[in-house]
Amino acid sequence: MNSEPQNSPTPHNNDHEPDSRRGAVIGLIVVMLLVVAGYFLMTALRNESQLEDCMMAGRKNCIPLDIPNRK
Repeated sequence: MNSEPQNSPTPHNNDHEPDSRRGAVIGLIVVMLLVVAGYFLMTALRNESQLEDCMMAGRKNCIPLDIPNRK
C-alpha cells in the first residue's frame, strides 16, 4: 500500500504559465524614460536660468552668437 495521499500538491505545478517579467520590463522602460526626460528638462531650465541671471545683471552679451567665418 502507498502511504502518501493521492491528491497531494506537487512542488512544480506545470498547469500554469511561468511568471512573466513583461510588467517589470515595461516599468523599467517607463522609469528610464522619465529619468531621461527629467535630465533634458533640468538642462533646459538651467540654461534658461543662466540667461535670465545674465540679463538681470544688466549685461548685453548674454546670448552667444554663432558667426560663420568668412574666407
